[in-house]
Amino acid sequence: MKKMYLLISSRIKNEIIEIEETIKRAQKAWELIKEEDSLYIDSVALNLHNFYSGLERIFSLIAKEIDGKIIETPDWHKELLLQMSIEIPYVRPAIISKELKEKLENYRAFRHVVRNIYAYKLKPEKIRDLITNLPIIWEETKKYLLDFCNFLEMQ
Repeated sequence: MKKMYLLISSRIKNEIIEIEETIKRAQKAWELIKEEDSLYIDSVALNLHNFYSGLERIFSLIAKEIDGKIIETPDWHKELLLQMSIEIPYVRPAIISKELKEKLENYRAFRHVVRNIYAYKLKPEKIRDLITNLPIIWEETKKYLLDFCNFLEMQ
């Protein structure tokens, strides 16, 4: 069991590195956006999409390997986020707080939008809000994830 927990902790930490690179790319693209050059919006949107996808890979790993189950419903993405905000007695603490779950819900919903509409229809003001809040939300999320890695490593 200890080896599995160490492996999961390592995979989470590796994914954190990948997510941080995605965030840097999103922020850099946002800085390059000019009113007359909205093509960078596509890049920001894709990197915001990748940010949440990276988190979902971590959450799926935890659900599968620690919780023993990924909920299989049509809205499983939303259910997975909820699952991460709930403590499972005798198994694990909550991975994220309920407040953070609500903040991350905005990124989950935006990822759904990115997957389902043409990029030129993306709303810059929505992207601006997400990219502006991203550093704070990421630092909070990363702290929770690293705390969970510490929990795993102590088992």
